[in-house]
Amino acid sequence: MYARRRRAYFLLMGGCLVLFVSAWAFVRLWSVEAAVAMCVVAMVIPPVAAMIANRRGPDDRWWDDPSGDPKSDEWWDELDGKRRHED
Repeated sequence: MYARRRRAYFLLMGGCLVLFVSAWAFVRLWSVEAAVAMCVVAMVIPPVAAMIANRRGPDDRWWDDPSGDPKSDEWWDELDGKRRHED
């Protein structure tokens, strides 16, 4: 699951770089408007790639991760009715 999100992130960011570099390397020679449009599309890709890379899957149990505060973790464990074993 993690590998798929990572691969998607790198593909999107690679596409962003290709758009940006090709826009100003050779597309601008034919059409500045097209180069600007390509850069606008490239500008939108990084936030989308970050959202995809940080998306939680249905198997990710992030709510069970310890917070780092032992007192808070103990309180939440008490509410959940379970005991957490210390490593």
